[in-house]
Amino acid sequence: MEKKLLMGNEAIALGALRAGVSVVTGYPGTPSTEILETVAKQKDSRIYVEWSVNEKSALEVAAGAAYAGARVMVTMKQVGLNVASDPLMSLGYVGIKGGMVLAVADDPGPISSQTEQDTRHFGIFSKIPVFDPSTPEEAYLMTSDAFEYSEKIGRPVILRPTTRVCHSYASVEILPDLPRTPPEGFKKDSGRWVIFPRLTYTNHIKIEVSLRELADEFSSYRFNNLTGTGNKGIATGGVSYTYVKEALGEVASEYKLLKIATVPFPGKLALEFLKDLDEVLVAEELDPVIERELIFLCGIHRLNVKIRGKLSRDMPCAGENTVDEVSKSVRAFFGEALPQPQEEKPLPKLPVRPPVLCAGCPHRGSFYAVKQATKGKKAVYSGDIGCYTLGNAMPLDMVDTCLCMGAGITVAQGLNRIELDTLNFAFIGDSTFFHTGIPGLINAVYNRSDVIIVILDNSTTAMTGNQPHPGMGISADGSAAEKVSIYELVKAAGVSKIVRADAFDLNTCIKAVKSVLDEKGVRVLLFEGPCIAVSKGGSACCVDEERCTGCKACIRQLGCPAISMRGKKAFIDQALCTGCGLCKNVCAFGAIGGGEKC
Repeated sequence: MEKKLLMGNEAIALGALRAGVSVVTGYPGTPSTEILETVAKQKDSRIYVEWSVNEKSALEVAAGAAYAGARVMVTMKQVGLNVASDPLMSLGYVGIKGGMVLAVADDPGPISSQTEQDTRHFGIFSKIPVFDPSTPEEAYLMTSDAFEYSEKIGRPVILRPTTRVCHSYASVEILPDLPRTPPEGFKKDSGRWVIFPRLTYTNHIKIEVSLRELADEFSSYRFNNLTGTGNKGIATGGVSYTYVKEALGEVASEYKLLKIATVPFPGKLALEFLKDLDEVLVAEELDPVIERELIFLCGIHRLNVKIRGKLSRDMPCAGENTVDEVSKSVRAFFGEALPQPQEEKPLPKLPVRPPVLCAGCPHRGSFYAVKQATKGKKAVYSGDIGCYTLGNAMPLDMVDTCLCMGAGITVAQGLNRIELDTLNFAFIGDSTFFHTGIPGLINAVYNRSDVIIVILDNSTTAMTGNQPHPGMGISADGSAAEKVSIYELVKAAGVSKIVRADAFDLNTCIKAVKSVLDEKGVRVLLFEGPCIAVSKGGSACCVDEERCTGCKACIRQLGCPAISMRGKKAFIDQALCTGCGLCKNVCAFGAIGGGEKC
């Protein structure tokens, strides 16, 4: 068999292709993004792929295809599941005909998310099975298992890789494609596909029976297993299983080890594990799901086994697990029975590098223009989710609130209802505007809010890797698509005051902001300038040292990572500078961008 070095997300994508997936939809979100991108690159003409405007739309498109008997996959990160939760809850009751897998990537840490969430809880809440891979190899195989189980029970299932599984690499054995059966098409049946209370009640009973049967079946599932002997044991799952194995090393077989990879919880296997044990340590990301199930089993079966983990504070209650942390906990649990690691010299602390807007980012100019135009005025700047959230960093300091996708526009409306004497700005990116910003805009128009909405259009979905969106005229596979005009859409929503400006033209942007300050109602500023990943700009700027006074205004006002001090003079790193020219406007001495010695 052929072997390939694959990222975990690539392994999931190839697992879906092997399983005969017909439709893949999703919304980009780290750490899940590469799943759909890999499918788009590897697919043939029989497979449809799209970046949907948001996760709710993605799931509903996939649901329609699954109703027609196709195998479908929907990709998102854990906070995206919040957006998709409405159709997901109903799909659990209505069911599907083809297999449906939701690849929901959890982000313990969090590394690139606004919340830490454990999708296993969502599976329990929505009564939908969850598969929790511990390695890229396992993720590859588990993806096809997930499709098979979904078709078997006639309901969606969730595949829940975490960040380290998504983005780690492994050598994966590529297996032959599974037999592909063409979708049979949609068959009308209002008693099945139209959700009504009576149908929900009837199906709820069936779901509960199915979950009990699955729990028993999962006790013999190939990725749930029990090894070793002894009176002390470790229960684990996901990437934490690999950490535990590394901590135990060659003596792993001497200790009882339970690996859990599914929801519903395989109770029969867990009872076999608990037999003859005195104490158990549970290692898992992110919440004490396995730990609570073991405590529950000990309670109803009156087992005198001490369960230790997050609830007992023997394991961290937040953040992602690491090899070092898990190893430390495992060694403490087993005491001197495990070989202790050799002492190593402590590594020096890494310098703190807070995230900042890239050199040449159009958003820096937009934020700075608003800041300059509103000097001396009482204003609140509501932000949103995207790379422009980094506008909160000093010296810009232009993000006062940030809640979730699309909330900047609506939070600004709420603030305005309480503080009528305040200018309320809402910043939102182009992709986020299409995702969930449009309802907030319409809400503002309909309810006659007094807000200034600043749409930062950089022609891409920058934060997650420059995926296309409806405003770009490009589809997920790179082919041409209909281009939706943000300007025309805002105009159609009933906004009468819309001002467009080039985000790299500072003076024009400042005038644009000032032109709407004294007006009332909903005003929209559309600042347009491509992300540096889309367009690198012109020639790099430089500093005329004879004119430079060393005042540091360019550094203190902009915070551009390309500008620093070299001795007593400002210095522009030619490797970082994109030539956006914003610093030229800030320098009062004309020392940037010209001069004989530049």
